[in-house]
Amino acid sequence: MCYIFQLAVLALITVLLCVLTILFGLFETHGKQAYRINRFWSWLILRATGISVKVAGLENIDPTHQYIFIANHQSNIDIPVLVQALPQFQLRWLAKKELLRVPFFGWAMWATNHVTVDRSDPQDAVKSLTRAKECLAAGMSLVVFAEGTRSRDGKLQRFKKGGFLLAAETRTQIVPVTVNGSGSLLPVGAWRLRPGTVEVVVEQPVAVEGFRPGNLRVLSSQVRDKIASHLSKPVQSQTQESAQDKDKFVGHQALGNRSV
Repeated sequence: MCYIFQLAVLALITVLLCVLTILFGLFETHGKQAYRINRFWSWLILRATGISVKVAGLENIDPTHQYIFIANHQSNIDIPVLVQALPQFQLRWLAKKELLRVPFFGWAMWATNHVTVDRSDPQDAVKSLTRAKECLAAGMSLVVFAEGTRSRDGKLQRFKKGGFLLAAETRTQIVPVTVNGSGSLLPVGAWRLRPGTVEVVVEQPVAVEGFRPGNLRVLSSQVRDKIASHLSKPVQSQTQESAQDKDKFVGHQALGNRSV
């Protein structure tokens, strides 16, 4: 009952801050003031739910530069986590256009000038590239969840090429970012946030010179390997462990039968 009340209060605060974000967004081009409200919202959400963020590797990046941050995606709280993990950057997300239809949240995204893509319209990709270039030129960095959706088991999924194409076209360095622990605090399909710590590892920037749309797979693999190198091993369920134990038992039994 206490958690439901807490959730209701957070929902109310979220709506109020979204409205404030929209109002600010109506009077500015790039949504920089509106983003500061987003930053406060993300801090409030994490603080109220007992989630702390531990960051390593900030010394690898220069706050005066613009980057394309490419991260793994485990949970819906990855967004507020990254906002808090990278406080010296004005961040904009490369996201699917359908999110703009979400009441309040989507409208706040519009007000903050995030870059959205209509996946069903190839021509919209060109428009998105133009908007992304404008964001970078205005001093903002972009965040891309290269998997395209949240991982259900914590393992890295196949990377999509959109963020890498964007980096190659704009000649912007890529920063691989690994998020650990968010999936256990708010798994896919869950609605209850659990208190705990999310670890964020920021790698050294990856240069994109020499990469073209035809050889982005090499760049994608390079960035994926860096993210994977810091990714904690997903915790196995009891069912998986039991199945593995059974397989080991059967394997030992088979070896024993062979030696008889």
